Amino acid sequence: MSIIAASIVDAVSVYAQVSDPTPEAPPLADKIMQFVQYATWLAILSGTVSIVFAGGKFAWEKWSGGALQSPKMVAGAMIGGVVATSAGTIMNTVLTI
Repeated sequence: MSIIAASIVDAVSVYAQVSDPTPEAPPLADKIMQFVQYATWLAILSGTVSIVFAGGKFAWEKWSGGALQSPKMVAGAMIGGVVATSAGTIMNTVLTI
């Protein structure tokens, strides 16, 4: 049993001597961040365009007296916007658990 204890003490003393590394960005981190920024702008732009399109279609259906299908589009675009804007918070919560 003393051999195991001695091995553990030796291992702990070796790990205690390892210096504290300085953090550095992983390779291609700047390209990944640029891609994430482009994806964010694309999500914002697509959400805005979908709300405007659904609103225009809603007005056209109301004016022409057709069946109202666009309220589903407006609700879907709004739900998509909520999910897209809260994705960062959701990922931070998941990763910190």
